[in-house]
Amino acid sequence: MPKNKNLKSILLIGSGPIVIGQACEFDYAGSQSLRSLREDGIETILINSNPATIMTDPSMADHVYLLPLTTKSIVQILKKHPHIDAVLPTMGGQTALNLCIEADEKGIWKDFGVELIGVDIAAINITEDRDQFKNLMRDIGIPMAPQASANSFLKGKEIAQEFGFPLVIRSSFTLGGAGASFVYKEEDFDKLLSHGLEVSPVHEVMIDKALIGWKEYELELLRDANDNVVIICAIENMDPMGIHTGDSITVAPAMTLSDVTYQKMRDMAIHMMRSIGDFAGGCNVQFAVNPDNEEEIIAIEINPRVSRSSALASKATGYPIAKVATKLAMGYHLDELSNQITGSTSALFEPTLDYVIVKIPRWNFDKFEGSDRTLGLQMKAVGEVMGIGRSFQEALHKATQSLEIKRNGLGADGKGYKNYEQIIEKLTHASWDRVFVIYDAIQMGIPLSRIYEITKIDMWFLKQYEELYMMEKEISKYTIDTLPRDLMLEAKQRGFADRQIAHMLECLESQVYNKRDEMSIKRVYKLVDTCAAEFVAQTPYFYSTFEYEVETSDGEKFSSNESIVSDRKKIIVLGSGPNRIGQGIEFDYCCVHGVLAAAECDYETIMINCNPETVSTDFDTADKLYFEPVFWEHIYDIIRHEKPEGVIVQLGGQTALKLAEKLDRYGIKIMGTSYQALDLAEDRGSFSTLLKDLDIPYPEFDTAETADEALAVADKLDFPILVRPSYVLGGQGMKIVINKDELEEHVVDLLRKIPNNKLLLDHYLDGAIEAEADAICDGEDVYIIGIMEHIEPCGIHSGDSNATLPPFNLGDLVLEQIKDHTRKIALALDTVGLINIQFAVKDDKVYIIEANPRASRTVPFIAKAYKEPYVNYATKVMLGDKKVKDFNFNPELNGYAIKQPVFSFNKFPNVDKKLGPEMKSTGESILFIDNLRDDAFYDLYSRRKMYLSK
Repeated sequence: MPKNKNLKSILLIGSGPIVIGQACEFDYAGSQSLRSLREDGIETILINSNPATIMTDPSMADHVYLLPLTTKSIVQILKKHPHIDAVLPTMGGQTALNLCIEADEKGIWKDFGVELIGVDIAAINITEDRDQFKNLMRDIGIPMAPQASANSFLKGKEIAQEFGFPLVIRSSFTLGGAGASFVYKEEDFDKLLSHGLEVSPVHEVMIDKALIGWKEYELELLRDANDNVVIICAIENMDPMGIHTGDSITVAPAMTLSDVTYQKMRDMAIHMMRSIGDFAGGCNVQFAVNPDNEEEIIAIEINPRVSRSSALASKATGYPIAKVATKLAMGYHLDELSNQITGSTSALFEPTLDYVIVKIPRWNFDKFEGSDRTLGLQMKAVGEVMGIGRSFQEALHKATQSLEIKRNGLGADGKGYKNYEQIIEKLTHASWDRVFVIYDAIQMGIPLSRIYEITKIDMWFLKQYEELYMMEKEISKYTIDTLPRDLMLEAKQRGFADRQIAHMLECLESQVYNKRDEMSIKRVYKLVDTCAAEFVAQTPYFYSTFEYEVETSDGEKFSSNESIVSDRKKIIVLGSGPNRIGQGIEFDYCCVHGVLAAAECDYETIMINCNPETVSTDFDTADKLYFEPVFWEHIYDIIRHEKPEGVIVQLGGQTALKLAEKLDRYGIKIMGTSYQALDLAEDRGSFSTLLKDLDIPYPEFDTAETADEALAVADKLDFPILVRPSYVLGGQGMKIVINKDELEEHVVDLLRKIPNNKLLLDHYLDGAIEAEADAICDGEDVYIIGIMEHIEPCGIHSGDSNATLPPFNLGDLVLEQIKDHTRKIALALDTVGLINIQFAVKDDKVYIIEANPRASRTVPFIAKAYKEPYVNYATKVMLGDKKVKDFNFNPELNGYAIKQPVFSFNKFPNVDKKLGPEMKSTGESILFIDNLRDDAFYDLYSRRKMYLSK
């Protein structure tokens, strides 16, 4: 039992739907926390409204409440479970903390005798109330930038007059930097001050003197009730102050900090954590450091909860911060807990890294046309990737290869900028591609001193870039036949992909791969072990690198590979890479369930993924985790090393699916539905021929590869026409056009962005109702797990629609057609596993919009609504372990479940908020209603046509 014997039942508050600024990292923290509590036999009660996550899976907590995160829901739960002893609010981001404070102010915790653990209200208030925080820091001798708080417009004006410009305005009690802005000129101040006051729930802002160009650092701390404090990780932002940490490229361990300054920073962080309150748990502290020789340190803020960086630090070090923070909140001391990586040492230690971590955020500006793409104090990234390497250069390359933005790494792919003015502009106004633009600038010959002057990125990082470019120049002097082995090995050690080397040598990627094989330059795998191999690690968590061979005294050459291959039969699950709009946490949910199901079928499970925010990359989800880019070269090397029975691609969204063709070509077995069937569903021409043969109706359509062909097709189809590229996710590039001018403009734009793509042109069924079905098929039987009807009309992307389960307005005739079409298509595509089919219903006739023989966004939603583990079942079918008829399906749902999309438009104030065929939502929540007379349903239904745009 935990040290605090009074804790037998704990309420955990989740973070709700995924939004920009608060994403899956809190789902990961919450999942770890729940597991940590249950290990100690504590009854767990969870409130969270997000159906797409592992955290809200019935297996995660004793009682899961998929309810809105409101004090009304909290009271409802406390009445049902009057024996709840404590609430843990530090795992659910700002949402959970704010709800906890509101419940405290209303006296709810006191009324029900619930104790607060992991943090105390005073600590939250001190850190959120910027005035209190500033005064406390002054009292304990921690320097801060000159700042003052204002809760009125007039007060704000007075402060600005006193400090002078540039200034930073930050809103109190907000997340992801909402309401924050830089003010360079007096004429912009009034508007930005009003916005900051408006966004803050307490209408308060803190105005700071801007520390533009200073270096930024974060420390992750843990403290127990005995006042032992450990620093788990120091993270350095490559981008200087002025860009939100969530939008910054970050590096661990800190690279450009002198030891003296680091020790000073450690002492300050520990002093700050001890001063804000007497609580046991996790904490994140941010500092700015003057880049001059004095290295003056200034505290920025402290968050008494696990944060976005905690997830990154956990994955970077292998130290499970949320799990340990939960144990500390229960009363354990650090020296009583074991280090879960070694299994033999205590948790009272500070991890040592013998590798480098680089995190790069992933943005989705293309979804928000007209948005301000510059990065600043307000976070705009929708996800992130992490690369692990033996050097900064290798980790940086791996991270850029993980982003899935059609780049093969830094430079050496012919896609860089060549225009001087454009490069200077892009360096000056940081945006999503600045990580690549630095390389382009060096390639153009712009001096490092000039790049530093513009970006204030530390010269050490710029020199690392320069070395990479010098190497590209050197390799380009050779051909594939003359390239020396040493140079090839060094290029691989610095992270260059085979594709990049092929670009430099003007040959094929396969030639570089074969040459490497010939030269015996092979990847070796190293353990992430928290303690630089000082103790033996028990956890199979690996990254790849290249090493020089060591020669033994008897002349044998070898390089050390820490990934030992067992003789068990193995399955690889390909993860879904970074979060983005159109492919979010729901695919990670599917991957985790796939791993667990494969383990139940007695396979050794291997996970490949590069997303630090998720449960799939937890070191104990799969038997082996390879934290590597979901990028062909890396995957192929792992497959050659592990020799699995096969690879599961249908759970990781479009990321994994795109690799199916290569796997098939290389003779690697795809578990479940074959590549040919996946391809047939994507190829609109072949798929429509199939539908014609099955006598299933579909909207009139044709394909085009040029603007001329598209205009010719328009003569055959009636406008409006829905135009979309093939092989994309989340409706990327989809648009409804109503005349030839619009058609030509959109087609030209699409082919410029996605060259050589086959475009699909459908006659758009105006005014149709949209529905979709998910099913499991084993090649013989089909079981439909759910049919959903969209409240919005056809033409709004299914991910942006409110979807109702079961349908509320489709007659028996329509439902029979949907069931019949689903069965026929699933069998005709030889589906083995999951399939999602979307329908348009017009005049009681059901047309097929598209079919995807893979896991879809809606599978987790249906699983939660019906309380059935559908991904588990589907995986067992894919593996050939079970047939559909082996399962006893028993869905339970009284009334209706509605999947409600959630948008992050507040991050892009000037963007057109109308919805259309391209998906824009960042997350979703689930709403249960007893009947259609519910006010919430009535409200949604009455607004259903408001947002339809072209």
